[in-house]
Amino acid sequence: MTRKVAIYGKGGIGKSTTQQNTAAAMAYFFGKKVLIHGCDPKADCTRLILGGKAQETVMDTLRELGEEAVTVDRVVKVGFCGIKCVESGGPEPGVGCAGRGVITAINMMEELGAYSPDLDFIFFDVLGDVVCGGFAMPVREGKAGEIYIVASGEMMALYAANNICRGMVKYAEQSGVRLGGIICNSRNVDGERELLEEFCRKIGTQMIHFLPRDNIVQKAEFNRQTVVQFDPQCRQAQEYKELARKIIENDMFVIPKPMTMDEMEALVVKYGLLE
Repeated sequence: MTRKVAIYGKGGIGKSTTQQNTAAAMAYFFGKKVLIHGCDPKADCTRLILGGKAQETVMDTLRELGEEAVTVDRVVKVGFCGIKCVESGGPEPGVGCAGRGVITAINMMEELGAYSPDLDFIFFDVLGDVVCGGFAMPVREGKAGEIYIVASGEMMALYAANNICRGMVKYAEQSGVRLGGIICNSRNVDGERELLEEFCRKIGTQMIHFLPRDNIVQKAEFNRQTVVQFDPQCRQAQEYKELARKIIENDMFVIPKPMTMDEMEALVVKYGLLE
């Protein structure tokens, strides 16, 4: 059965980079069949898989050519290790709601059969830490069964992760979506691992993996590749392999218990993040 995974996290946290490297590791090391559906209007959730190519988006095709032009062959591209890629895109700047574009694109892909049953994983890469409107669709309407949140030991990343959990709780009972864990994309701040582990304990989940910071990620991106493609034997590629393995084998799915603002303040003070 296809597992549908939504990846959330604060803007700029490295969510799309983490998601693409994890998907690449699943395909390269474990032979999984993967589709990535980018839900960011910038349409940059699949560029490393596709070698930096600008992908024709669902919304651009719909707007410029009409509904009949939106076909799987036109909007779904195949990249590294056979990974399928589609981007929702968004409205013209200043016109319309990008969230509605996400809803439209996901519904069209379902109707067109892009989410084929032979897929092992579908990743929804969702804009920043927005959990309202269309961007909450993978959570609200049960399009995704499991969520992973990318965070770090920085105050705003933790606030965003907590807010995502708050938004998720509202829909968990009706949609069945569950939190699979927190991915720490390390920023090398003091006490980062301990802070994330305590944060996870308090909200009732796991830190599924701690990704160390490594400059090879930027080198690979400069070459328009994931680390897994750029140098599959390097240490960082092995970290993504381990994260992929943990997600594949994960059986800890919970409805989180978000912290109150007072609890969040106490936690960041304890680790000196307000100094």
